Amino acid sequence: MANIIYIACSIDGFIAREDGDIDWLVNIPNKSNSDYGFEEFMNRIDGIIMGRKTFEKVLEINFWPYTKPVFVLSGTLKKLPEELEKKAEIVSGSPEDIIKRLNAKGIKNIYIDGGTTIRNFLKEGLIDEMIITTASIILGAGIPLFAGIGTEKKFAIEKTEQLNEYLVKIYYKKKDENADTLES
Repeated sequence: MANIIYIACSIDGFIAREDGDIDWLVNIPNKSNSDYGFEEFMNRIDGIIMGRKTFEKVLEINFWPYTKPVFVLSGTLKKLPEELEKKAEIVSGSPEDIIKRLNAKGIKNIYIDGGTTIRNFLKEGLIDEMIITTASIILGAGIPLFAGIGTEKKFAIEKTEQLNEYLVKIYYKKKDENADTLES
């Protein structure tokens, strides 16, 4: 079982502009038309928890990119678009309770997505792995990936990959707080 972040950020740690725009990310040249390992990552995943704002951003692309069940974390969203009713579900509650409910349904490897959602799961110590792709741009301002976590979290680097001249992907695994080894 693992709760995993898979996200991109700028050199200065922002996942989006202040208004939520990710134009800087989607406009990075991709001569090989690569998915940069996203499909391989999704093959490891049983389900996705994403925040409402991330869900709304996904809806803007006009096609549903996920084949795995999506759980939209929201206290305000009351209904999903009709065409997504069998593909997504609204959930609420504490991060720990949501994970327990999903694990009980057989959803063990979970992709955690969305700035606030990621930060809330990190605060609770519920992130086991992070796959963070850094784009070679400094935004100067925006929505930070890690602001407001409040406590120290230790991760070890498993590997790094240079994807192209603009992107570097780093794989992190949560450190066992009581030992000098990675958690298994």
